[in-house]
Amino acid sequence: MNARGALGRYGEDVAARLLADAGMSVVQRNWRCRTGEIDIVARDGDAVVVCEVKTRRAGSFEHPMEAVTPAKADRLRRLAEIWLDRHGGPPPGGVRIDLVGVILPRRGAPVAEHVRGVA
Repeated sequence: MNARGALGRYGEDVAARLLADAGMSVVQRNWRCRTGEIDIVARDGDAVVVCEVKTRRAGSFEHPMEAVTPAKADRLRRLAEIWLDRHGGPPPGGVRIDLVGVILPRRGAPVAEHVRGVA
């Protein structure tokens, strides 16, 4: 795994812990199909949460939350539909697309921000 892949994996680990601490259960990580990849699929009560994780080092040009463009949001919606189709359809609580942005400072603990319903 290269440095960028390791950074992304670490950010996903931080995000999974953040979601679990918020009472969600992680169902699947790094689910892939031809359309793309879902970083984390979780359950929040009776809802399914498709979670995109963006990780950046402190001082990066772009804040992690800026990385979800309208095109990326459209792709996440398509991926959510495909995942639901392959896993029994939509749950009673519906589907939500969340974003977790993780910033890694030069020193100290990572800073993670969870935004619900971004797309």
